[in-house]
Amino acid sequence: MTDRPLPTIYAETRFYWDGAKEGKLLLNACKPCGDKAYFPPRPFCPTCGSRDVGVIEASGKGRLYSYIINHLPAPGYEPPFTVAVVMLDEGVKMVANILDCPADPESLELDMPLEVTFEQRGEIAVPQFKPATGGAA
Repeated sequence: MTDRPLPTIYAETRFYWDGAKEGKLLLNACKPCGDKAYFPPRPFCPTCGSRDVGVIEASGKGRLYSYIINHLPAPGYEPPFTVAVVMLDEGVKMVANILDCPADPESLELDMPLEVTFEQRGEIAVPQFKPATGGAA
């Protein structure tokens, strides 16, 4: 359990949070765009506007696209901590924390392989990322 803030779950995002609770990273995908994945969850494609969308399970693998090291206090977080933009193998970017890695530029290399991990916050699991253990993403 953590005292970090809990997300607000809406009908349009319930599949995402239910998947996370099961240890799955689920994304929307647009059928007219060739099952192209997108994030954050929403009931229409941000590219073409179609509502003919489905849900896919992402690999959970990605690379560090960008990051900041936060040194300011935040509810539930002990500074310093890393807030990152992760480019998933599926081609979408997500903002998440990097866990199991020092919040230090010496430890955070752009394009480093990452893998999803799920941080429990009570009844909710929040997708976060950590350095990949199985080699290249």
